[in-house]
Amino acid sequence: MIQTEHLDLHVGARTLVRRLDWAAHPGQCWSIIGRNGAGKSTLLRTLAGLRAPSGGAVLVGGRALDAWAPEELARQRAFLAQSRHDAFAYSVIDTVLSARHPYHAGHYWEGSDDHQAALNALAAMEVEDLAARDVRTLSGGERQRVAIAAMLAQDTPLLLLDEPANALDLAHQVSVMGLLARLCRDQGKTVVMIGHDLNLAYRISTHALLLMGDGRWHAGLVADTMQPALLGDFLGHPIDMVEHGGRRIFIPFEASA
Repeated sequence: MIQTEHLDLHVGARTLVRRLDWAAHPGQCWSIIGRNGAGKSTLLRTLAGLRAPSGGAVLVGGRALDAWAPEELARQRAFLAQSRHDAFAYSVIDTVLSARHPYHAGHYWEGSDDHQAALNALAAMEVEDLAARDVRTLSGGERQRVAIAAMLAQDTPLLLLDEPANALDLAHQVSVMGLLARLCRDQGKTVVMIGHDLNLAYRISTHALLLMGDGRWHAGLVADTMQPALLGDFLGHPIDMVEHGGRRIFIPFEASA
């Protein structure tokens, strides 16, 4: 669904990613893992076509990003930013309906199918009761769920998410991450996301891409990449792992006082 060829990412004099050859296929759920400043958000924005690579190429569906018309690309991939600013008094339902714009060639989205898609997405995020609310009045967690609902309404085969669990309480973190896993498993969608919770990432992801922040990277199945020693190297802190009930649980190592 999406791949990179010899991708380089530079910020100033720093090389964040060097010669990344990587691909995410339909049905796969990828977590991008690394310490702060390792280039995770920079990479995700580059994959979305919002930032030009320093070298190499990003391809969606086998085509380079610059070969896609914007409205075509918007029907292929959706992007969830890490933060957003709502300057205008849009209602929640209009905010989600705006995600249907790529399907209407510049015409206003007012078909019943669009409204149903928006309502279904709001229900999936358990915010259908907020449909008439001004988005500026929502809590951070509510606004995050509305943003994810808009992604669902956009109905693309590729979802790129920068910290989808940001601002969510524990119950909604689990439900949102479970939903993303089901979209991959049941609908064959491709998910690439950034997150800091190793346990959630391991529970729902099929693959992980580790970034060191100095050009080095490591990619593969979660069973291979999410190993304590490897995670500790990439995160800059020792990681312990325990097995409980058939699950891996990752814990930051703390030396005895």
